[in-house]
Amino acid sequence: MITLNKGRYAARHAESDADLRAAQALRYRVFARDGSRLNDPDGLDRDRFDAECVHVLIEDTRTGRLACCFRMMPLEGGAQISRSYSAQYYELSALAGFEGRLLEMGRFCIDPEARNADVLRVAWGAMTRFVDETGVELLFGCTSFEGTDAAAYHDAFAMLRDRHLAPGRWLPRVKAPNVFRFANRLRRSPDATRAQRTMPPLLRTYLSMGGWVSDHAVIDAHMNTLHVFTGVEIGRIPPARKRLLRAVAG
Repeated sequence: MITLNKGRYAARHAESDADLRAAQALRYRVFARDGSRLNDPDGLDRDRFDAECVHVLIEDTRTGRLACCFRMMPLEGGAQISRSYSAQYYELSALAGFEGRLLEMGRFCIDPEARNADVLRVAWGAMTRFVDETGVELLFGCTSFEGTDAAAYHDAFAMLRDRHLAPGRWLPRVKAPNVFRFANRLRRSPDATRAQRTMPPLLRTYLSMGGWVSDHAVIDAHMNTLHVFTGVEIGRIPPARKRLLRAVAG
């Protein structure tokens, strides 16, 4: 059970149906406003994977308001990768040979009104503590760009192609019917400033930890996103970055 405080924010696991519904309601508010095709009569973003995940809530201790949430699906090894949310969109047989424990991170969202930097610090601290306590060796998930217009992100994708593609032994293959094969299609050199400006903040964090991505982006019209498979091998996180994460988690 994670309990972690930073400033006015605290992280904990969802413990009840009411906790889960609060997370699903926040997800719906955040994702539906971004032009997705979500349409739930109860105003909840929910799917079959919720029942298999650990849900983390970041709450404002002064008001009790939910500021952030995400979910984690622990897997004992690569042989279980087909159970993951990501496996719907990516052919992940290469990762089936990964022998250590894995953790899929997903549905990460922050209430637009919660703009305090401590929200992210608590979220990453909670994730780091869970990884350390459970012996996770690979963190992975789908990391999303807003909208489905790949042209808006060509510099970011060119930078991913040049610096951050997955090692060949773990490289996800195409499975989804609608993808943008940026590693093959883009010929431009990236403008570094524009690439950093258009890169999703969550993806920038993963990359700073030594993360890598698939060579293509899935065009997800339902969620109105482009997303790339993202992996972080815990043993390859730079030591200075590990110290920072564990300082927050401590």
